[in-house]
Amino acid sequence: MAAAAAELQGKYQKLAQEYSKLRAQNQVLKKGVVDEQANSASLKEQLKMKDQSLRKLQQEMDSLTFRNQQLAKRVELLQDELALSEARGKKNKKSVESSSQLSQEQKSVFNEDLQKKIEENERLHILFFEADEQHKRLEAELRSRLEVLETDAAQHQAVVDSLTKKYTETIEKLQNDKAKLEIKSQTLEREAKDCRLRTEECQQQLKNLQAALGSRLEESLCIINEKVPFNDTNELKCRGSPGVRSAQPLHGFGTSMGSTRYNALNVPLHNRRNQLKLRDLAGQALAFVQELVTALLNFHTYTEQKVQIFPIDSATDTISPLNQKFSQYLHENAAYVRPLEEGMLHLFKSITEDTVTVLETTVKLKAFSEHLASYLGFLRKILPYQLKSLEEECESSLCTAALRARNMELHRDMKRLTAVFEKLHTYVSLLALPSTRPEGLLRTNYNFVFTNIAASLHGFHDILKDISKHYSQKATLEQDVPTATQKLITTNDCILSSVAALTNGAGKMASFFSNNLDHFTTSLSYGPKGGTEFISPLSAECMLQYKKKAAAYMKSLKKPCADSVPYEEALANRRVLLSSTESREGLAQQVQQSLEKIAKLEQEKEHWMLEAQLAKIKLEKENQKLKNSLSGHLTDTVQERSVLPNVAEQKKETTEKSLREPIKSTSLAPDVESREDLIKTHYMARIAELTSHLQLADSKSVHFHAECRALAKRLSLAEKSKESLTEELKLASQNITRLQDELMTTKRSYEDQLSMMSDHLCSMNETLTKQREEIDTLKMASKGNSKKNKNR
Repeated sequence: MAAAAAELQGKYQKLAQEYSKLRAQNQVLKKGVVDEQANSASLKEQLKMKDQSLRKLQQEMDSLTFRNQQLAKRVELLQDELALSEARGKKNKKSVESSSQLSQEQKSVFNEDLQKKIEENERLHILFFEADEQHKRLEAELRSRLEVLETDAAQHQAVVDSLTKKYTETIEKLQNDKAKLEIKSQTLEREAKDCRLRTEECQQQLKNLQAALGSRLEESLCIINEKVPFNDTNELKCRGSPGVRSAQPLHGFGTSMGSTRYNALNVPLHNRRNQLKLRDLAGQALAFVQELVTALLNFHTYTEQKVQIFPIDSATDTISPLNQKFSQYLHENAAYVRPLEEGMLHLFKSITEDTVTVLETTVKLKAFSEHLASYLGFLRKILPYQLKSLEEECESSLCTAALRARNMELHRDMKRLTAVFEKLHTYVSLLALPSTRPEGLLRTNYNFVFTNIAASLHGFHDILKDISKHYSQKATLEQDVPTATQKLITTNDCILSSVAALTNGAGKMASFFSNNLDHFTTSLSYGPKGGTEFISPLSAECMLQYKKKAAAYMKSLKKPCADSVPYEEALANRRVLLSSTESREGLAQQVQQSLEKIAKLEQEKEHWMLEAQLAKIKLEKENQKLKNSLSGHLTDTVQERSVLPNVAEQKKETTEKSLREPIKSTSLAPDVESREDLIKTHYMARIAELTSHLQLADSKSVHFHAECRALAKRLSLAEKSKESLTEELKLASQNITRLQDELMTTKRSYEDQLSMMSDHLCSMNETLTKQREEIDTLKMASKGNSKKNKNR
């Protein structure tokens, strides 16, 4: 920790030095910007002065042009007067002679004056034109210089702003890191003190344990020497206190030869993690092989199409017998390429979690090697035809010199490709040997074989890159051939895409094998503990049997746990349980109310059962009376008139007794019974309906009461949570204000420090410039003195 703190302090000092240098450069840049701003201001003033002088010159020019115009008008007038005087001179020669002398004198004066004015005007025009050109040139130079200075000033200002921002951030970050590291160093110091105390205690305990274990080791060694009849370890040595003697080998089996020979019979451990890793790697290799198989199929198929199209199209003319045979062989490519994918798939399926995968047990690798050998035979079979086809294409009249050169490069590449496949087949067949003949490949050569396979895969990738490059150049040249068709261009594009897919697949395979080379060499060959030989198929089968037995035994020991509510579900239902309508208190009240209702309903049931029994007895009595009255009525029909009043009175009495069932004649008896049944069923349905309505209303009231209680509880919980959230919000706002205040104070302090540092750097720069000037003056003086001495 001290070293880390010292390193951090050194980094901090370096950053501080760099910051001071950049601050000094910043001040120099600021000074340069100020100087440039002053220069730009002086140039602007000069520009203003030049503008003023230009305006004066323009005014003078205007006045001169006005004067020239006046003189021109005067010359015209004089010429007119001269013409008039000449016309008059014809009439009177005398007057003309006298006036001609005067006019000639005047004309000579005017001509001289006019010539002077013209020369002066020409000179002023020249001066004005030169001044105007100079002013424009100077203005353009000043404007360009001003733009350059403004851009430089803006760039300098941007650089200054970015540097200040960057180094303020770095200073803040370093200070924060420093504070964190100080806190961490303090905690680590405390932990170091605790660790020292614990190490002292542990050392004391270790000493005690060593003493105890030494005594126990002596006892156990004595017991082993006396009791153990066989030992398969190399050599027993007592490791304890210094005074313990070494044990002798037991029964002649303690030597290294005997122990390794017998340890080879041990059952090796089953490495499940290694198997899962190997299955994952085999799956990746299967995917890469599938990509390569698809690309190889496409490459051979499109090559077949290309042979039938170029240089002679089979649709218009017959191709050569060589190309026909080559096309026939290429048509059989799937029979040799598809088995590669199938062999790799069988190898992948043979590697499972419950198997042991080493070179001695990977039997399916032999089948993959045989499929690779068959494909290599296919490549060897088509190679002469492919080379002859390229040579025949070079001899064609359509083939140019550049195309011939590309064909010869492909000629070499195809040979190299077949050679690489031969190398791969050789090394893969070597890897397949331990599964059939373990003595065919030594264990020490495993790493060499794997390394050469990786190198061969990288060479395969390089060759495919060259083939892709040469094929692309060949395709571009073939497009320029006059007889090139769209079918040829499309076939070339397909070949290029298949070669690109081959290149990508080979690159992935090479990088995959190189990255996992160490894992292959270590995991594909391991043996039993203590033995020098690697695992064999018999020991692997024995290992798997013991693994199954151990798994079955552990499964029998494992007891199923009782079902319980998951922890996440319990947490999710906590709030629901708090506010649930089925709380203990509410359920107790509901149970009490339901018990009271049941008691009331039982009482009502008993009451109505008694009422029903009484009504049944009354009904039986009334029926008996009715029957008696009807029988008496039938016997007394003969004496109906005589005894009519008596019958009427008897009938009246019966009707008074049976109020609910009045009967007038014998034919109305069944109607009365059906009416009673209808009334009974109607009232029973009505009672059932009313009881159901009553129960529904009671259940709704209980439900609403429970919901109201639950809502009240939720409201109380929401209020409590609201209060807690308001308190947290207050605390957060207080923390925010406090942090803002701290930020402002730190910002001010940093600004003050930066201003002080900048002032200090300015003063240092001034002193440095003074010292440099003094040094320069002294150098100049020394040079002058040296020259004087030389002259003397």
